[in-house]
Amino acid sequence: MARAATRSEADPQERLELARGLLHGYQNRAQDRAQDRVPAQPDARVLPVAEPLARLLPAGGLRRGSTVAVPPGPGSTSLMLALLAELSRGGGWIGVVGRPGLGVVAAAEAGIRLERLALVPRPGADLLAVTSALLDGLDAVVLAGAERIGISGADRQRLAARSRQRGAVLLPMEPWPGADLELSCSDAQWHGIGTGLSGGCGRLRSRRVRVRLRGRGIAPGGLDARLLLPAPDGGIAEGWAADGARADQLGADRPGVAVGGGDRERAPASSRTRVAG
Repeated sequence: MARAATRSEADPQERLELARGLLHGYQNRAQDRAQDRVPAQPDARVLPVAEPLARLLPAGGLRRGSTVAVPPGPGSTSLMLALLAELSRGGGWIGVVGRPGLGVVAAAEAGIRLERLALVPRPGADLLAVTSALLDGLDAVVLAGAERIGISGADRQRLAARSRQRGAVLLPMEPWPGADLELSCSDAQWHGIGTGLSGGCGRLRSRRVRVRLRGRGIAPGGLDARLLLPAPDGGIAEGWAADGARADQLGADRPGVAVGGGDRERAPASSRTRVAG
Protein backbone atom coordinates (compact mmCIF):
# COMPACT_ATOMS: atom_id res chain seq x y z
CA MET A 1 0.00 0.00 0.00
CA ALA A 2 2.82 2.37 0.84
CA ARG A 3 4.41 1.66 -2.52
CA ALA A 4 1.16 2.43 -4.34
CA ALA A 5 0.76 5.69 -2.44
CA THR A 6 4.29 6.74 -3.36
CA ARG A 7 3.62 6.04 -7.02
CA SER A 8 0.36 8.02 -6.91
CA GLU A 9 2.13 10.99 -5.39
CA ALA A 10 4.79 10.83 -8.13
CA ASP A 11 2.29 10.80 -11.01
CA PRO A 12 1.68 14.59 -11.04
CA GLN A 13 5.44 15.19 -11.06
CA GLU A 14 5.87 12.70 -13.90
CA ARG A 15 3.16 14.45 -15.92
CA LEU A 16 4.80 17.80 -15.30
CA GLU A 17 8.19 16.46 -16.41
CA LEU A 18 6.58 15.08 -19.58
CA ALA A 19 4.98 18.46 -20.28
CA ARG A 20 8.29 20.20 -19.72
CA GLY A 21 9.97 17.78 -22.12
CA LEU A 22 7.45 18.56 -24.84
CA LEU A 23 7.77 22.28 -24.23
CA HIS A 24 11.56 21.97 -24.36
CA GLY A 25 11.15 20.57 -27.86
CA TYR A 26 9.18 23.67 -28.88
CA GLN A 27 11.89 25.87 -27.40
CA ASN A 28 14.63 24.04 -29.30
CA ARG A 29 12.70 24.34 -32.55
CA ALA A 30 12.25 28.04 -31.96
CA GLN A 31 15.95 28.52 -31.24
CA ASP A 32 17.02 26.46 -34.26
CA ARG A 33 14.88 28.69 -36.50
CA ALA A 34 15.74 32.00 -34.88
CA GLN A 35 16.22 33.55 -38.31
CA ASP A 36 12.59 32.71 -39.15
CA ARG A 37 11.06 34.30 -36.07
CA VAL A 38 9.41 37.69 -35.81
CA PRO A 39 11.02 40.12 -38.27
CA ALA A 40 12.81 43.13 -36.84
CA GLN A 41 10.45 45.95 -35.94
CA PRO A 42 11.18 49.66 -35.50
CA ASP A 43 10.83 48.87 -31.80
CA ALA A 44 12.07 45.31 -31.22
CA ARG A 45 10.20 45.23 -27.93
CA VAL A 46 6.83 45.44 -29.71
CA LEU A 47 5.21 42.46 -31.42
CA PRO A 48 3.18 43.28 -34.55
CA VAL A 49 -0.63 43.25 -34.68
CA ALA A 50 -3.14 43.90 -37.46
CA GLU A 51 -3.39 47.56 -38.47
CA PRO A 52 -6.86 48.22 -36.97
CA LEU A 53 -5.58 47.07 -33.57
CA ALA A 54 -2.19 48.75 -33.98
CA ARG A 55 -3.97 52.12 -34.22
CA LEU A 56 -5.72 51.40 -30.93
CA LEU A 57 -2.83 50.05 -28.85
CA PRO A 58 -0.54 52.70 -27.27
CA ALA A 59 2.68 51.00 -28.47
CA GLY A 60 1.26 50.15 -31.89
CA GLY A 61 1.46 46.46 -31.00
CA LEU A 62 1.93 44.02 -28.14
CA ARG A 63 4.81 45.13 -25.95
CA ARG A 64 7.08 42.25 -24.95
CA GLY A 65 6.90 41.49 -21.26
CA SER A 66 3.38 42.86 -20.89
CA THR A 67 0.15 41.24 -19.69
CA VAL A 68 -2.88 41.92 -21.90
CA ALA A 69 -6.19 40.59 -20.57
CA VAL A 70 -9.07 39.65 -22.88
CA PRO A 71 -12.01 38.89 -20.54
CA PRO A 72 -14.81 36.59 -21.73
CA GLY A 73 -17.64 38.07 -23.73
CA PRO A 74 -19.10 38.21 -27.25
CA GLY A 75 -16.20 38.12 -29.69
CA SER A 76 -13.46 37.55 -27.10
CA THR A 77 -11.98 34.50 -28.86
CA SER A 78 -12.06 36.26 -32.23
CA LEU A 79 -10.36 39.26 -30.65
CA MET A 80 -7.64 37.06 -29.16
CA LEU A 81 -6.97 35.41 -32.54
CA ALA A 82 -6.94 38.80 -34.27
CA LEU A 83 -4.36 40.06 -31.75
CA LEU A 84 -2.05 37.15 -32.53
CA ALA A 85 -2.57 36.62 -36.27
CA GLU A 86 0.02 39.14 -37.46
CA LEU A 87 2.60 37.81 -35.00
CA SER A 88 1.97 34.27 -36.22
CA ARG A 89 2.19 35.23 -39.89
CA GLY A 90 5.56 36.83 -39.17
CA GLY A 91 6.95 33.62 -37.68
CA GLY A 92 6.14 34.12 -34.00
CA TRP A 93 5.46 31.20 -31.67
CA ILE A 94 2.17 31.09 -29.74
CA GLY A 95 0.91 28.88 -26.93
CA VAL A 96 -2.68 28.38 -25.75
CA VAL A 97 -3.21 26.79 -22.34
CA GLY A 98 -6.51 25.62 -20.84
CA ARG A 99 -8.74 26.27 -23.87
CA PRO A 100 -9.99 22.85 -25.08
CA GLY A 101 -12.79 24.43 -27.13
CA LEU A 102 -10.49 26.45 -29.35
CA GLY A 103 -11.20 25.58 -32.98
CA VAL A 104 -7.99 25.10 -34.95
CA VAL A 105 -9.84 25.62 -38.26
CA ALA A 106 -11.13 29.00 -37.06
CA ALA A 107 -7.63 29.82 -35.80
CA ALA A 108 -6.11 29.00 -39.18
CA GLU A 109 -8.72 31.07 -41.02
CA ALA A 110 -7.94 33.99 -38.70
CA GLY A 111 -4.30 33.83 -39.82
CA ILE A 112 -2.69 31.63 -37.15
CA ARG A 113 0.05 29.33 -38.47
CA LEU A 114 -0.76 25.99 -36.88
CA GLU A 115 2.81 24.70 -37.17
CA ARG A 116 3.83 27.45 -34.73
CA LEU A 117 0.94 26.97 -32.34
CA ALA A 118 1.44 24.97 -29.12
CA LEU A 119 -1.86 23.75 -27.62
CA VAL A 120 -2.16 22.43 -24.05
CA PRO A 121 -5.97 22.16 -23.81
CA ARG A 122 -6.29 20.36 -20.47
CA PRO A 123 -3.31 21.04 -18.19
CA GLY A 124 -5.34 20.34 -15.04
CA ALA A 125 -3.58 21.23 -11.82
CA ASP A 126 -0.37 21.92 -13.80
CA LEU A 127 -1.85 24.94 -15.55
CA LEU A 128 0.44 27.49 -13.90
CA ALA A 129 3.57 25.36 -14.30
CA VAL A 130 2.84 24.71 -17.99
CA THR A 131 2.11 28.39 -18.63
CA SER A 132 5.35 29.39 -16.94
CA ALA A 133 7.32 26.89 -19.04
CA LEU A 134 5.72 28.15 -22.27
CA LEU A 135 6.58 31.74 -21.38
CA ASP A 136 10.23 30.66 -21.34
CA GLY A 137 10.29 29.78 -25.03
CA LEU A 138 7.38 31.33 -26.93
CA ASP A 139 6.50 34.86 -28.01
CA ALA A 140 2.94 34.94 -26.64
CA VAL A 141 0.96 32.65 -24.33
CA VAL A 142 -2.83 32.63 -23.97
CA LEU A 143 -4.06 31.45 -20.57
CA ALA A 144 -7.61 30.30 -19.78
CA GLY A 145 -9.10 28.56 -16.77
CA ALA A 146 -6.96 30.20 -14.09
CA GLU A 147 -10.04 31.25 -12.11
CA ARG A 148 -11.31 27.66 -12.05
CA ILE A 149 -8.24 26.45 -10.17
CA GLY A 150 -8.38 29.33 -7.71
CA ILE A 151 -5.30 31.23 -8.83
CA SER A 152 -3.97 33.57 -6.14
CA GLY A 153 -2.75 37.13 -6.44
CA ALA A 154 0.79 35.90 -5.83
CA ASP A 155 0.46 33.42 -8.71
CA ARG A 156 -0.66 36.23 -11.02
CA GLN A 157 2.33 38.32 -10.01
CA ARG A 158 4.71 35.41 -10.60
CA LEU A 159 3.36 34.79 -14.10
CA ALA A 160 3.53 38.51 -14.94
CA ALA A 161 7.12 38.62 -13.66
CA ARG A 162 8.00 35.58 -15.76
CA SER A 163 6.54 37.27 -18.81
CA ARG A 164 8.63 40.40 -18.19
CA GLN A 165 11.82 38.40 -17.62
CA ARG A 166 11.41 36.32 -20.78
CA GLY A 167 10.10 39.07 -23.04
CA ALA A 168 6.90 37.18 -23.81
CA VAL A 169 3.32 38.47 -23.86
CA LEU A 170 0.84 36.90 -21.44
CA LEU A 171 -2.81 37.02 -22.57
CA PRO A 172 -5.25 35.84 -19.87
CA MET A 173 -8.74 35.14 -21.21
CA GLU A 174 -10.38 36.41 -18.03
CA PRO A 175 -10.31 39.46 -15.75
CA TRP A 176 -6.75 39.90 -14.52
CA PRO A 177 -6.01 42.41 -11.74
CA GLY A 178 -2.71 44.14 -12.45
CA ALA A 179 -2.81 43.60 -16.23
CA ASP A 180 -1.03 46.28 -18.26
CA LEU A 181 -3.92 46.45 -20.73
CA GLU A 182 -7.41 45.02 -21.06
CA LEU A 183 -9.23 44.61 -24.37
CA SER A 184 -12.91 43.73 -24.47
CA CYS A 185 -15.75 43.53 -26.98
CA SER A 186 -19.28 44.87 -26.66
CA ASP A 187 -22.26 45.86 -28.83
CA ALA A 188 -21.76 42.81 -31.03
CA GLN A 189 -24.08 42.74 -34.03
CA TRP A 190 -23.97 40.28 -36.89
CA HIS A 191 -24.52 41.65 -40.38
CA GLY A 192 -25.91 39.85 -43.40
CA ILE A 193 -29.39 38.76 -42.35
CA GLY A 194 -32.01 40.39 -44.57
CA THR A 195 -34.54 42.99 -43.53
CA GLY A 196 -37.99 43.99 -44.81
CA LEU A 197 -39.73 41.32 -46.88
CA SER A 198 -36.67 39.09 -46.60
CA GLY A 199 -36.29 39.66 -42.86
CA GLY A 200 -34.72 36.73 -41.03
CA CYS A 201 -33.02 35.40 -44.19
CA GLY A 202 -29.56 35.94 -45.57
CA ARG A 203 -25.92 35.09 -44.94
CA LEU A 204 -23.87 36.06 -41.91
CA ARG A 205 -20.95 37.94 -43.45
CA SER A 206 -19.41 39.93 -40.64
CA ARG A 207 -19.85 41.02 -37.05
CA ARG A 208 -19.70 44.61 -35.86
CA VAL A 209 -18.15 45.06 -32.43
CA ARG A 210 -16.99 47.88 -30.24
CA VAL A 211 -13.50 47.11 -28.90
CA ARG A 212 -12.62 48.94 -25.71
CA LEU A 213 -9.09 49.41 -24.40
CA ARG A 214 -8.31 50.13 -20.76
CA GLY A 215 -5.09 50.08 -18.80
CA ARG A 216 -1.89 51.87 -17.97
CA GLY A 217 -1.34 55.08 -19.86
CA ILE A 218 -4.96 55.11 -21.08
CA ALA A 219 -7.50 57.78 -20.13
CA PRO A 220 -9.85 56.64 -17.31
CA GLY A 221 -12.77 56.24 -19.71
CA GLY A 222 -10.72 54.02 -22.01
CA LEU A 223 -10.47 54.08 -25.79
CA ASP A 224 -13.00 52.64 -28.23
CA ALA A 225 -12.73 51.39 -31.79
CA ARG A 226 -15.55 50.18 -34.00
CA LEU A 227 -14.38 47.14 -35.93
CA LEU A 228 -15.60 44.28 -38.08
CA LEU A 229 -14.59 41.09 -36.26
CA PRO A 230 -14.66 38.92 -38.19
CA ALA A 231 -14.72 40.89 -41.41
CA PRO A 232 -16.13 39.15 -44.49
CA ASP A 233 -12.65 37.86 -45.35
CA GLY A 234 -12.32 36.22 -41.92
CA GLY A 235 -9.89 38.80 -40.55
CA ILE A 236 -10.42 42.17 -38.89
CA ALA A 237 -11.29 45.50 -40.53
CA GLU A 238 -11.80 49.06 -39.38
CA GLY A 239 -15.08 50.88 -39.04
CA TRP A 240 -18.65 50.07 -39.88
CA ALA A 241 -21.34 52.26 -41.36
CA ALA A 242 -24.72 52.49 -39.70
CA ASP A 243 -26.42 51.02 -42.76
CA GLY A 244 -23.91 48.18 -43.14
CA ALA A 245 -22.60 49.52 -46.47
CA ARG A 246 -19.00 48.70 -45.59
CA ALA A 247 -19.83 45.11 -44.71
CA ASP A 248 -21.80 44.74 -47.95
CA GLN A 249 -18.91 46.08 -49.98
CA LEU A 250 -16.36 43.80 -48.32
CA GLY A 251 -18.49 40.67 -48.52
CA ALA A 252 -20.39 41.05 -51.77
CA ASP A 253 -18.64 38.11 -53.41
CA ARG A 254 -18.04 35.96 -50.35
CA PRO A 255 -20.72 33.52 -49.14
CA GLY A 256 -21.28 33.28 -45.42
CA VAL A 257 -23.66 31.21 -43.30
CA ALA A 258 -27.23 31.40 -44.54
CA VAL A 259 -29.98 31.81 -41.95
CA GLY A 260 -33.71 31.68 -42.52
CA GLY A 261 -36.74 29.50 -43.22
CA GLY A 262 -36.01 27.37 -40.17
CA ASP A 263 -33.00 25.74 -41.86
CA ARG A 264 -29.33 26.64 -42.26
CA GLU A 265 -27.96 26.46 -45.78
CA ARG A 266 -24.36 25.35 -45.49
CA ALA A 267 -21.99 27.04 -47.89
CA PRO A 268 -18.87 25.16 -49.11
CA ALA A 269 -16.37 24.70 -46.30
CA SER A 270 -13.80 26.84 -48.09
CA SER A 271 -16.12 29.85 -48.16
CA ARG A 272 -18.18 29.63 -44.94
CA THR A 273 -17.64 32.18 -42.21
CA ARG A 274 -16.54 30.31 -39.09
CA VAL A 275 -17.34 31.88 -35.76
CA ALA A 276 -14.53 31.65 -33.23
CA GLY A 277 -16.44 33.37 -30.46
